[in-house]
Amino acid sequence: MSTTRNADPLEALGLTQDQTVLYTTVLKLHRATLTELAYAVDQRADDVLDRLTQLVRLGAVEEQHGKYLARHPAAAIGRLVAERLDRLARESRQIDEALTSVGRLTHHYDAGRDYQSGRFAVELVSGADELYESVVGLALQNPPADMVFAIADRRTMSDFAEKYTGPWIQAIKDGVLSSRAVIPVSVMTAPGVRKVCDRLAEAGAGIRTLDRVPSWFFALGEDTAGLPAEWGDSLPEHAYNCSLVRAPIVVAALRSLFEELWARATPVESPNGAHQVLRLAAQGLSDESIARHLGVSVRTVRTRFAEAMAELGVHTRFHAGAEAARRGWL
Repeated sequence: MSTTRNADPLEALGLTQDQTVLYTTVLKLHRATLTELAYAVDQRADDVLDRLTQLVRLGAVEEQHGKYLARHPAAAIGRLVAERLDRLARESRQIDEALTSVGRLTHHYDAGRDYQSGRFAVELVSGADELYESVVGLALQNPPADMVFAIADRRTMSDFAEKYTGPWIQAIKDGVLSSRAVIPVSVMTAPGVRKVCDRLAEAGAGIRTLDRVPSWFFALGEDTAGLPAEWGDSLPEHAYNCSLVRAPIVVAALRSLFEELWARATPVESPNGAHQVLRLAAQGLSDESIARHLGVSVRTVRTRFAEAMAELGVHTRFHAGAEAARRGWL
């Protein structure tokens, strides 16, 4: 009976038996052509080439001028170990996400029962001040509260920029609130709006623009949503007359709508270079690609990563990405 104790260590790290045999052969020959390697392992050249290509991708073998050279075993195994650790980290995150989803799914299960029984808590709000105080009050009850909101018109965005930006940004900096917003690109030309968007992005809020936003609405956490008195572009006579709905099934629907808008929207770039490198890294870009994208040196990119980790209070890029996503930077 075979055991893990008797298994080949390279196979345990993810190499197939054929790849292990070929890698060992390359080690022994040190440098060889495809023909020489195929002869040494007594296999078809096409089959050997496929495995060589995989070994090159894994970093165990290098191809130089038509010949294949084995990398030092310590470097090759180190690369394999690193890839295995990355896979384990991804699997661990997937397990954590699955466990986290249990609470959310249970919440939806309870919401379904509330939907059947007709127990929807609705609170009418009129006036921008009352609406703002309600949102902040709800956020303070269970910080950090995650809020997503859509603004459909210039007047609403201008009012927000003029009256509520400061306290909103302070709530984000204090860790009471994290937020993302989708706004029409046309409002960016309104007085003071661009500056406000930069300040929000600097504080950690996510801001994106669309040609048109279907209506004003927001979702706070998993329990509360804000809906206008009339769905659609806000109008002066009822812009801040809205309903606060305490129904997870409604919140989930609005969050789904927001995520669809968010995916189609264009980011308003933060002036903070540290935020920029995190956002580009989250898209899968390497340090070199980020440097080319921003027109800076690789050293500058790495310095900005260090600044971002210090700002977020974390020690690894992985944790920086997770924390930046939680704060809505990405």
